[in-house]
Amino acid sequence: MHFLFFLLLTFSAVAADRPNILWITTEDNASHWLGCYGNKEAQTPNLDALASRGTRFTAAYSNAPVCAVARATILMGRYSPSMGTQHMRSRHAIPGNLKTYVSHLREAGYYCTNASKTDYNFDGNDRKHWDDCSRKAHYQNRPDGAPFFTIFNLTTCHESSLFPSKFEKTRKSGIVPEKTRLDQSKLTLPGHLPDLPEIRRDVARYHDIMTATDKQIGKILARLEKDGLADNTIIFYYGDHGGPTPRGKRYLHDSGVRIPMIVHVPKKWQGLSPFPAGRPSDEIVAFVDLAPTLLSLAGIKNDANMQGRPFLGPNRAEPKGDHYAFLFADRFDEIYGLRRGLTDGRYKYVRHFTPHVWAAPYSFYQFQMPSWGAWQKAWKDGKLTGVQASIWENDQPVEEFYDTQSDPSEIKNLASDPAHAAHLAKMRKALRTQMISIRDTAVVPEPLFNSVSGDKPIATAVSTKDFPFEQLLDLAFLASTRDEANLAKLQEAASSKNPVIRYWGLSGLVTLGEKAAPAKDLLTKALTDSETINRAQAAHALYRIGVKDLALKTLVDGLNNESLPNLDQALIVNTLMQMRETKAVPESWIKRAKQNKGGNPRLGTLAESLKLL
Repeated sequence: MHFLFFLLLTFSAVAADRPNILWITTEDNASHWLGCYGNKEAQTPNLDALASRGTRFTAAYSNAPVCAVARATILMGRYSPSMGTQHMRSRHAIPGNLKTYVSHLREAGYYCTNASKTDYNFDGNDRKHWDDCSRKAHYQNRPDGAPFFTIFNLTTCHESSLFPSKFEKTRKSGIVPEKTRLDQSKLTLPGHLPDLPEIRRDVARYHDIMTATDKQIGKILARLEKDGLADNTIIFYYGDHGGPTPRGKRYLHDSGVRIPMIVHVPKKWQGLSPFPAGRPSDEIVAFVDLAPTLLSLAGIKNDANMQGRPFLGPNRAEPKGDHYAFLFADRFDEIYGLRRGLTDGRYKYVRHFTPHVWAAPYSFYQFQMPSWGAWQKAWKDGKLTGVQASIWENDQPVEEFYDTQSDPSEIKNLASDPAHAAHLAKMRKALRTQMISIRDTAVVPEPLFNSVSGDKPIATAVSTKDFPFEQLLDLAFLASTRDEANLAKLQEAASSKNPVIRYWGLSGLVTLGEKAAPAKDLLTKALTDSETINRAQAAHALYRIGVKDLALKTLVDGLNNESLPNLDQALIVNTLMQMRETKAVPESWIKRAKQNKGGNPRLGTLAESLKLL
């Protein structure tokens, strides 16, 4: 109470003199790549210095492990699954009553610039939100007397920086040294990665890339000082999600979602922060919290539509009870899957709602990084065991539970350990509660969005009173349990008049594998379902019980339909990939896909991905 009273007094005294706010974001680096986060092999002096005079958050999370999905969450202060923006580059419509934090800031008189990443993952013109969104966007162009909010988004450390052709260009340009700084043979590798020369090389190279990025950040901070603005500017630095080496980006492991976040509040504005300068904080913060925190720092009242918690400023809300960061992973580019998770900073619970989908990213784009190909080859050659092998296998665990304090690489899954059963059950229940509270649109698979929502945003449709949300969510949990005792309930669901209920019933039969054999007749009938996704699920389930020819014919016939939407085509190809029947994909489809230059998912990239299996 004393802190809040002091905060309000401080803020009201300088209300007319509002702080500038500078965001510096870097792409694809988890927190463990920085020296100030304990990596002794890192060389990041500018960020380390910023942390020494600011607040280094040790439990900061990107709610999603990919950029566009995470960025939608940041922009709106709402979890992407609550808006239907959880699928990478999906561009679905969102409810019209939702407002970006940029709109709030501009209405309050802030000059808002973004240099220059957008990719907000929902329908509309991304650049229209800003006063200036371009490579030349800069706070220096603001009107006289206007406070500014500025983003500098640095792409030097994007995962593509490890693609050989791009890395060579970076080296030739002098951004990174000709000779890698670190001795690859002496590097420390995380336990989830196999010890392979290609992985050691990529890790060593990325350290050089992070050092180059740190130098860019140093120049931005020096310019702020030179412009005489440092004393009146609150600085945020964060990574946009984890990565970039294998099992980083696109995964709900800490290597994919635990990010560096450093906030520096200058002396003039220290009253806006409860955190002592120069000391770390283990308070959980996540991307969904950034928008309401910005509004609080700018003296703007809370937006009731925002779901995050302001952790700075006069509107700061203290963490309550069991405070978790909510994590989500859905379709990434052309690869399908559905995972949800929670973490309290130490313990992490992850639920696979499609556990029949492999964990490896069989996507052509990622495999341009040598590490991924080397890892896959080592697995194919039978040289790997444990988690280093299981990532490539079809069936994944339904649940994962880790103690990230004792097991930071998340190697030992404690989900079946009786000693953790009560804690796991508690977090499972908390996950269900979280998904209900935000009306997680993932209860509807993406290819059914249009069937369910019509001309409304999917988030609007799912939020109506007559939508069977909890029934579908409970069915999703049931379908992913891999328990033969649920066979009758799954068959009943698969026979429903509701296509979404049918989907979850059929999905559960896929997950059961051979145990779904008694449902053969039902599955055969489902091959004529009105929805492509349900026909594909039925075919997949039939294939897994041994009815392979009929299953393959159904899927191939679907690909021969040239008018099928990209989402449906990608779904069928994903299904054939999960069957490891890529040779069944018609050459005519591959030819058409490679000619498909636009659309989402990108079918041309998916066609290239077929070569990976």
